[in-house]
Amino acid sequence: MKQIKLHTAVPVEQLPFRISHSDPVLLIGSCFTENMGKRMTDLRFNTMFNPFGIMYNPLSIAEALRRCIDNQPIDNGLLVERDGLWHSWLHHGSFSRREQNDCLNTCNTRIHSAHNFLTHCRKIIVTFGSAYYYFYNSSLIVANCHKVPAEEFELKLASVEEIVAIWTPLMERLQQTGIELLFTVSPVRHNAYGAHGNQLGKAALLLAVDQLCQQFDASYFPAYEIVVDELRDYRFYTDDLSHPSSKAEEIIWQRFQMATMNNDTIALCDRYDSENRQAAHRQINI
Repeated sequence: MKQIKLHTAVPVEQLPFRISHSDPVLLIGSCFTENMGKRMTDLRFNTMFNPFGIMYNPLSIAEALRRCIDNQPIDNGLLVERDGLWHSWLHHGSFSRREQNDCLNTCNTRIHSAHNFLTHCRKIIVTFGSAYYYFYNSSLIVANCHKVPAEEFELKLASVEEIVAIWTPLMERLQQTGIELLFTVSPVRHNAYGAHGNQLGKAALLLAVDQLCQQFDASYFPAYEIVVDELRDYRFYTDDLSHPSSKAEEIIWQRFQMATMNNDTIALCDRYDSENRQAAHRQINI
């Protein structure tokens, strides 16, 4: 009797990119990065994630990483005031403050901390979210629009060539210092650009990442493919039908562990996870 297949498995082999609890790891990119970073931090990995906050487009992510490497602060020219808050064009809204100097200092303190972390970090995980980006006043690629009127921006779709051109000199620098990179593409749907538009953006990211991995011998973890091709069901999404559900996140995390960690590291993760659950249970019942 022929077995009926109900899903298409996405094979995930062990990657050259290996991590343990003794490895400092920087994570940067989309909200998928935020989720992975928080999970790794809870499991007591030595991590720093999203020093500029959540970022989606690969051009802004490259600029953020470069500034962290160079310890290059932002200045007042990169700030904008909107709705009683000061925002940085290069940062997520979580860095916004009521006072201009507070915003500037918060952003630059984080850049400096990331620079110091990178002096002993040799592993970076990069997650691209969308190839669409916003051009402000025909002069600046922004990481966040901060609710500034849409007519002040030009929406663009980064080409594969544009992404590779931005990342090539950065990859060359990282390679010279012995830093290993692992790329992922976020499985989060960006429905604001339409179904076809979202797919175009993801396609540009996938092609660019593939080219960078081949050119610089970097690693790729197929988070996008696991959700879209293997899980492929809206029960694995939250109510907004765009973000992976907690069950999908857990599946991706387990596959990530299998791809990047040895048995001892996974066992340690299980131990820490059990301790975290017990601690949370005790707090609830105090």
